[in-house]
Amino acid sequence: QVQLVESGGGLVQAGGSLRLSCVASGIGTIGGMGWYRQTPGNQRNWVASITSGGATNYEESVKGRFTISRDNAKKTVYLEMNNLKPEDTGVYYCKIGRIQLGRPESYYWGQGTQVTVSS
Repeated sequence: QVQLVESGGGLVQAGGSLRLSCVASGIGTIGGMGWYRQTPGNQRNWVASITSGGATNYEESVKGRFTISRDNAKKTVYLEMNNLKPEDTGVYYCKIGRIQLGRPESYYWGQGTQVTVSS
């Protein structure tokens, strides 16, 4: 059974930093990994992603402030968030792709972790 466990969220003042982690288990070979943010009443929006080869992409508003990374041996994806702003507030979800021979890549979500940035 695939499980994704997130940690690292919390309350921080504007300008502060947080590091989110998402550990996968029961997933086998991992493909792409990413982070999404959701605020009340809104859809879940993409924030950052990293391919199996290590290529990264960021939503424009977080470029230069957030860094996504992965540790394949630990089956973990991280999101280092610096110079946080109140508009970064939301529930952050990790999304991890599972690669299985002969099948399309399938995706799994973490349970979400709350990030609140006060002004």
